[in-house]
Amino acid sequence: MSENNAEAQKITLIDENGDEALFEVLFTFHSDEYKKDYILLVPEGIEDDEEVDIQAYIFNPDENGEATEEELIQIEDDKEWDMVEEVLNTFLEDDSNFS
Repeated sequence: MSENNAEAQKITLIDENGDEALFEVLFTFHSDEYKKDYILLVPEGIEDDEEVDIQAYIFNPDENGEATEEELIQIEDDKEWDMVEEVLNTFLEDDSNFS
């Protein structure tokens, strides 16, 4: 798992209305079970105590391990979603221990 860098990678996502929103990469991880890489994103500029919807996608990292919007794939399998949520919950629990 890659932890937050001093300078977070940012990705612009375009919603179904064509509106752009800037997101920061929360973290990425690889699942050996699904043989895929995942990326979790949060809206840019949020406060630590602010409640937000975290976006999760399958992605194909480039040679630098980074992603672009064009490479993000929706997660459609319920069991895969459960695995991603479990990893996220573990990340959030670990992160809160360092606050």
